[in-house]
Amino acid sequence: MSTPSEPQILRHQENGVVTLRLNRPERRHALSRSLLEELEQALSEIRNDRSVRVVVFASSGPVFSSGHDLGEMRGRDADDYQRLFATCSRVMLSIRELPQPVIARVQGFATAAGCQLVAACDLAVAADTARFATPGVKIGLFCTTPMVPLVRNVAPKVAMEMLLTGQPISAERALSAGLVNRVVPENQLDEAIRELTDAILSSSPAVVAMGKREFYAQLPLDEPSAYARATEAMTSSAQAYEAQEGISAFLEKREPKWGAE
Repeated sequence: MSTPSEPQILRHQENGVVTLRLNRPERRHALSRSLLEELEQALSEIRNDRSVRVVVFASSGPVFSSGHDLGEMRGRDADDYQRLFATCSRVMLSIRELPQPVIARVQGFATAAGCQLVAACDLAVAADTARFATPGVKIGLFCTTPMVPLVRNVAPKVAMEMLLTGQPISAERALSAGLVNRVVPENQLDEAIRELTDAILSSSPAVVAMGKREFYAQLPLDEPSAYARATEAMTSSAQAYEAQEGISAFLEKREPKWGAE
């Protein structure tokens, strides 16, 4: 059990992969304002750390994250609520803006802002016992901020069902809906995460960062505009060292040497 003196985010780095582990088990890993601020600071530090290639969000126990801490949401004024939700929104946006890919490791229930956190990540792997829900409607607080990344992951009718009923969906349904990439037995979660991180680590970090940026940049564009942006990005990339080295390595049947000009 964490105590007020303990960090609410535990950080571990190994072989270019940083794991940020939520550390509020006594509050079901609820995203309090102080935890969100701690998380925002950690992501800010990671952003420019070239030793970090991939970020993994994790927690332990039966709950990945229960969302906002309802204990700090009673009887507050508008400024308090604004600060809380604005901080949460900045964290979710910073995940998308981070040059490193971010993977959610979901071992248990992910509800409300906890589900939002999963949806905001670039990739997600879930245990077959995990569940996902946006149950704010049941307590008179529609999950409008969790809705933002949710509807950018799953079909509108799936999102509306989750938002209007508040009922959880299974890991398998989350997989079919596009909320997660893989579903595995809980004892295979780390292996599945490792498969993804190893694949990402085998590619050029500069190219991965560019690809992530361009992926999200073209999403809101109409198709002709998306093609125009992608053409410019591809043209620029083709002239860069990484592409020329990768093409040469492929043709010469050798491993590429990334990052050395």
